[in-house]
Order: sequence, then C-alpha cells, then structure tokens
Amino acid sequence: MQTLYPNLILDALRNVRYPGNGRDIVDLGMVEDDMRIDGNKVTFSLIFDKPTDPFIKSVVKAAETAILTYADPDIDIKGNIAVKTRQAAPAPKENPLPGVKNIIGVSSGKGGVGKSTVASNLAVALAREGYKVGLLDADIFGPSVPKMFGVEDEQIYMHNVNGRDLIIPFERYGVKVLSIGFFVDRNSPVLWRGSMASNALRQLITDADWGELDYFLIDMPPGTSDIHLTLVQTLGITGVVIVSTPQEVALADARKGIAMFTGDKVNVPVLGIVENMAWFTPEQHPDERYYIFGREGAVRLAEELHVKLLAQIPVVGSICDAGDAGRPIAAEDTITGHAFMHLAHEVIDAVETRNSQLPPTSKVNVTHK
Repeated sequence: MQTLYPNLILDALRNVRYPGNGRDIVDLGMVEDDMRIDGNKVTFSLIFDKPTDPFIKSVVKAAETAILTYADPDIDIKGNIAVKTRQAAPAPKENPLPGVKNIIGVSSGKGGVGKSTVASNLAVALAREGYKVGLLDADIFGPSVPKMFGVEDEQIYMHNVNGRDLIIPFERYGVKVLSIGFFVDRNSPVLWRGSMASNALRQLITDADWGELDYFLIDMPPGTSDIHLTLVQTLGITGVVIVSTPQEVALADARKGIAMFTGDKVNVPVLGIVENMAWFTPEQHPDERYYIFGREGAVRLAEELHVKLLAQIPVVGSICDAGDAGRPIAAEDTITGHAFMHLAHEVIDAVETRNSQLPPTSKVNVTHK
C-alpha cells in the first residue's frame, strides 16, 4: 500500500460532484480541515449547509467510493466520514403541511395486495375530479410509485421559498409526486436502520414544496412498522384506506392493520376498505367474472368490523400493462379506470363524513412504557 497523505485524498475527492450544482466538493469547501491519517485509516468531515440536505447520504457514499477508486482500494474509509452542517436543525413545526386540507394514508396488512397501485390510481382519479392532489411514496424499502408514474429517470431539483431550499415534487397526471426512490439506486436494496428511514421520510414531508393541496395521499409500507409511527407522529392524518385482497391470509393481516390505526395509542380513523383483485375479468368479455383469489372476503371483513367498503377493484390485464408503462389506469376510460373513479367518489364522501362528525386529527404522541 502506498504512503497516504492529505493531498492524495483531496485529489480523489475532486471526482465527487455535489448533485445540487455539479461542482466538485473540494472546490465547494465541503471538505473540513480535520483530516486524520493513521496507517491505512482515514477520517475527515464533510460540511453541508443544512441538516436537511437531501444529498448527504449519496455524497458521503460517493466520497467513500472515490477514495477507494482514485487513492487506494485498501484505505479504511467506510463509516469514517463525519457530517457537519452550517445550520442547526430547525425546530419541528406544529403543522408541517399548512396548505394541505386532508391527509390520507393508504395502507395494507401485507405486501403484494396492490396497495401502491391503488394509491397511485386513487391520486390520479381525485385529480381528474378537479382536486389538487399530492402523493408521497413512503414505502421506503420498496418504492414503486416512480415506476407507475413513469418518472424513474427524472432529476430532482430544489428551489428557494421564503429563504428555504425545498424539493420540487414532480407533477404527472395532475398529481404532485415524491418518493425515496428518486434518491436511491433503483437496482439496489435500501438497507437502512429504522431511524435513518424515518428521518428520510420526514425530509420528504417537511422539506418539499407541496403547496396547496385538497388531498395528500401517503403510500405507506405494508404491515406495521416504525414508518407508520413516524407518519402519525409527524402528521395529523385525516384517515386511512386499507387495501386487501379477498384471500383469508391477506384479510388476517388487514385486521391487524385496522387494529393498529384504531387502537388507543394511534387512534386514526379508518375511512374504509378497498378489495383489490376482487375478481378477474377478461378485457374481451367484460361481463365475465372469475374469483381466482376468493370471493368477497373484504366485503365480509368490512361488515364484521363495521367499516365502509369503499370499492372492489377487478383484475384486468391492462392495469398491469399500464402500471409498467408508467401510465396509471385511472387516467383511461376502461373497466378498471371506472372502478378507480368510483373509489375516488367514495373516498371523497368518506372524508366529508369524517370531517363533519369528528374533530381534526392531531399528531400522535406514542409513548413507550
């Protein structure tokens, strides 16, 4: 291994560009003058303007890679780059989304039931009704909303609003969209601890320019997790929509999800249940129905728990094709498109009923005994 010295490390770091402006991090003055070299171990700090900078993780990773590539592959650098910020972390706001009228979580007890498909198409259907809609993909470990809206390869930009640099959500089909998928390699798994995932999610909520919205939809991760607690502790959620298939295994998990939201500690209203994949209908024979995943399981669950059944969404081949092509089926005049428009009307009615009968939802204070 060659002898290490600071200029060798700095020369390697000149290959790292800050995504916000394309300049290298050495010329930007982002490398703190605190570098220490002890044998093959190198430690130093990177300086960012704000603790909420969305590029912190990617820049640190790029710096590690540059040192191993351009300086020496045997350098001990992983986990040795500290992060400093010029600004202190801002105090949390009581209401981080003052321009949003209704916040709706879309949740499921398990994965694979089409939750993200329902969330994406519900957002588009609400926008088609003339409402201002935002969609946050909070499924940190399996973000799929960028694919469904055809924005996987888009570049994230920021702009200044009243002295704050805010992330600009993409707008497609009348919906403002943000996802953690815009900030990570889509071909690699997201291996984050719960606290890191929660902090990333808070940034997408509080450091984005969502503006004025009638409905802010959140595509939640499947199951019950730290992310759910982060959301209810960060936002006053108007209500949640539970997605399930008719299968008993999915219904058992849906029960757990409903129990979490309606429990004393969380107490977020459940607007209703969506039975996805309710039946299969061939596009050439729209009057035919094949109940390949069971029949009306979510209908019975809704009756059992005294929860509204919002809609039954059929399986049609075009819904898969449209999602893969980045074209939500709710934007089209099809059997499934009509089903999602019906769902939008039911959600609008459910929200109006909830708002007329219950006080505004407060953020949840979850305590551990």
